[in-house]
Amino acid sequence: MGAAYQNILFEIADGIATITLNRPEKLNAYTLEMGDEIVDAFARVRADDAVRVAILTGAGRGFCAGVDLDSLKAHQASEARSEPKASEGGGAGSARAVTARLGEEDFLRVLPLELVELPKPVIAAINGAAIGVGVTMTLPCDIRIAADTAKLGLTFAKLGLLPGLGSTHLLPRLVGIAKALELVLTARVIPAAEAAEIGLVNRVVPAASLLEEARLLARAMLESRPEVLAAAKAALRQGALATMSEAMHNEREASAKLRAALRR
Repeated sequence: MGAAYQNILFEIADGIATITLNRPEKLNAYTLEMGDEIVDAFARVRADDAVRVAILTGAGRGFCAGVDLDSLKAHQASEARSEPKASEGGGAGSARAVTARLGEEDFLRVLPLELVELPKPVIAAINGAAIGVGVTMTLPCDIRIAADTAKLGLTFAKLGLLPGLGSTHLLPRLVGIAKALELVLTARVIPAAEAAEIGLVNRVVPAASLLEEARLLARAMLESRPEVLAAAKAALRQGALATMSEAMHNEREASAKLRAALRR
């Protein structure tokens, strides 16, 4: 996919890539097309050595208000109209093939692992309402900061769905199993201040200064060499899932590899 996107904005400046969800009239509600573009943008982040840190944010009043139900209904209606008769074959280009991607797209199945394993830090700057997938897409990011006007809700239960994007793994590690259960089972929408209290976001800042705060974090990271940031991120991610002795062993191995890399 080229540089021109329909549902997001992509900008690189001073070593920082900013990916902005750009459907403000829909509070940046998620669509398949948006998901494809986000995946493509992060592939560009990985491939471009000029990019050292990425920021994910939203345009307008919302970060992401969840799945665009109008788009979902349109896909479902298209599938129903294109349902092949018993004597007909369903071609690869049929609406059935398109709709079958809902829930199976790379955004849901590949991107969470890509963000966790990306050797570059990713900051989520949550500028407004983050509902459903609007929350789960931030969990694989390394740091989450939220505007003081933002609200967050894992409202999947109300739609008869389970949270995805690896959130059943990530959420309990961020907020603890008790809070994770409370958030998912009640589907309650919480203010940013409460999200910070329980560890769902790192901190809350005034809405007017959200992006600048995110860029300050990014610029602080730019003061360290990219090899160091990549090694530190990988070691912390691995250590969080290891025993103490395993983590210490990994630290020694990772430190030796880092020293060798820095000598080159």
